[in-house]
Amino acid sequence: MNELKLQDRYIATVLGRLRLRVAGQGPAILFWPSLLMDGSMWLAQARHFAPSHTVILVDSPGHGGSEALTRMFSFEECAQCIVQVLDALGIEKAHMVGNSWGGMIGGTFAALYPERIGAAVLMNATASRAPLRQRLEFRLLTHVVRRLGGFRGPFVSRAIKAFVGPTTARERPQVAEQIRAALRHIDARSVYWAVNSVVPARPDQHQLFGRIRTPVLVLAGIEDPTFPVPETSEMAQAIPGAEFLVMDRTGHLAGLERPEEVNAIVESFLQRSGA
Repeated sequence: MNELKLQDRYIATVLGRLRLRVAGQGPAILFWPSLLMDGSMWLAQARHFAPSHTVILVDSPGHGGSEALTRMFSFEECAQCIVQVLDALGIEKAHMVGNSWGGMIGGTFAALYPERIGAAVLMNATASRAPLRQRLEFRLLTHVVRRLGGFRGPFVSRAIKAFVGPTTARERPQVAEQIRAALRHIDARSVYWAVNSVVPARPDQHQLFGRIRTPVLVLAGIEDPTFPVPETSEMAQAIPGAEFLVMDRTGHLAGLERPEEVNAIVESFLQRSGA
């Protein structure tokens, strides 16, 4: 396997300076991760696509090497960040691959900036508002984690259970270890703003997604403990012409849990869509 050489770039955006890792040449694919994870969750995808594409791994606002957040944000601002990243890199149009938060933002970006996107693969995501109980629980959870200065003890296990289904827990324990490593490096004050923006304050985007005209593939994990298949299916139904695929033995982080399968699915979709 050829060594993947990623170049660090730092781009000023409306949500602070974002760290990117860029590799390869050719049509661009931008990868946006889940909450609590950074761009490294996409390394298997970067290795696969860098020989034929320009891959852009984003450390999303407030995560990884990106500047810490100090306020709430909107999904429209996240989509604007993608435009600012592409402008700074001199890229007119990019495919978008996003997981959870990244999947939601991928839909926002496709709806608001149709001239800047090729095709989109939206994984383990939703277009719905969080239910009231979840909004209350996450406000309390983020308050406690912020007071503790990070994820500690049972909060680590709770985060892993929100991401990992039973098959991955049993067959791929390294995924849980990657999640633990990510949690050890988060900025609790910064993640407080991110989680509250993406969960309790999340808008309903079904109507907005009805404006999408780019080719879209929506992926769901049959064992996703965060967004059940019917919720992700409802998101796909809101997007005109979207394809919908349920992955077996997969939880909330499809690209991390089943990298080879996801790589093949994304590659096939990009070829099939003619994007």
